[in-house]
Amino acid sequence: MPPGISTLAADAPELSAANTGFMLICSALVMLMTPGLAFFYGGMVRVKSTLNMLMMSFISLGIVTILWVLYGFSMAFGTDIGSIVGWSSDYVGLGNIGVTELWDGYTIPVYVFAVFQLMFAIITPALISGALADRVKFTAWALFITLWVTVVYFPVAHWVWGAGGWLFEMGVIDFAGGTAVHINAGAAALGVILVIGKRVGFKKDPMRPHSLPLVMLGAGLLWFGWFGFNAGSWLGNDDGVGAVMFVNTQVATAAAMLAWLIYEKIRHGAFTTLGAASGAVAGLVAITPSGGAVSPLGAIAVGAIAGLLCAMAVGLKFKFGYDDSLDVVGVHLVGGVIGSLLVGFFATGGVQSDVKGLFYGGGFDQLGKQAIGVFAVLAYSLVVSAILAFLLDRTIGMRVDEDDEVSGIDQVEHAETAYDFSGAGGGTGSRKAAPVPADAVAAAAENKKVDA
Repeated sequence: MPPGISTLAADAPELSAANTGFMLICSALVMLMTPGLAFFYGGMVRVKSTLNMLMMSFISLGIVTILWVLYGFSMAFGTDIGSIVGWSSDYVGLGNIGVTELWDGYTIPVYVFAVFQLMFAIITPALISGALADRVKFTAWALFITLWVTVVYFPVAHWVWGAGGWLFEMGVIDFAGGTAVHINAGAAALGVILVIGKRVGFKKDPMRPHSLPLVMLGAGLLWFGWFGFNAGSWLGNDDGVGAVMFVNTQVATAAAMLAWLIYEKIRHGAFTTLGAASGAVAGLVAITPSGGAVSPLGAIAVGAIAGLLCAMAVGLKFKFGYDDSLDVVGVHLVGGVIGSLLVGFFATGGVQSDVKGLFYGGGFDQLGKQAIGVFAVLAYSLVVSAILAFLLDRTIGMRVDEDDEVSGIDQVEHAETAYDFSGAGGGTGSRKAAPVPADAVAAAAENKKVDA
């Protein structure tokens, strides 16, 4: 949500059925992004980790929803306390809110705003999971989500979007989550993997995606849901800003995908489906903070720059030796940083606010604010996430045993496998193999003799 409320929206005294319906649809679209992310990540891992990857996203739907109702919404969007966190007893349990009570001068109910923001809170820790593929205990992951959203996401959301939050008051522009979601998640991923270490066989064993069609399906669902993620973040469309954000989301994503593929062709000699999917996600990430401040031409530039730089960044893990399994750092952290900083260059002053970037005569003022926001969130999330991972690792242990990691985390943690190659069905049930007729055994033996 951008600093600076639309005058028309701020002055509107009555609930808008159109805006309320629009925001409920946007909330559903953002919710769909978490299963989409699960498919995206699930296809990128090896067969033996598929279900675990899906579950690491799906469990966030359960845990974060309950925490958001109990205290998360209050911490993120309650009355400001010291510009660091919010708190309002009326929001605890969401039980003392009128059904038609409007959100902070807008034309939508508080409940609608709360559920829309809930979907952001759900997907952010799910994004982290892609960096930890193949090696984290599911119980430890669930506890990490609980602690992380409490001490990292909820306060950072208040910094960026909450009235009185210090980055909000400074004038940092983050339309839909470049800092609060993507930099936050990417920095957290880096902090955790520096603590828990590399997968067994990192840089030695092949760790190729087991299902590229699943990756493409997940990327398509993310792209689709992202229109709600971005366009909905203006909380209505009375003044057309949400429509501009919708257009810029499509434009930047297309530019990033093409830039990634061109780089990939030049660097590796092929246009890959994984590159197309990853490039699209990089563009979606980069336009998230900036799309309400730039023109469609600016969105092309943002997307192309992000697609190129993120494609280059994913290889850094091999150079520096950190095992970011599914490139959360390379795409979400780097893409979030790029998109947030480019506001300071490409903001036109004619969309969400009158703030202009360097290329439009605005000087370095906004770029400086964006840089402060970027590095404040990055540093806080990196350090606190590493501390949380360290504490969990020293108490209950973050990683599965090495033998379990090699044999497959799906069977160990979930007692299931993604694909049942023995016949129809799945899960833990066993099926006694049908006996092979004696004449078939004899015939096979005779064939072997003939072949010899």
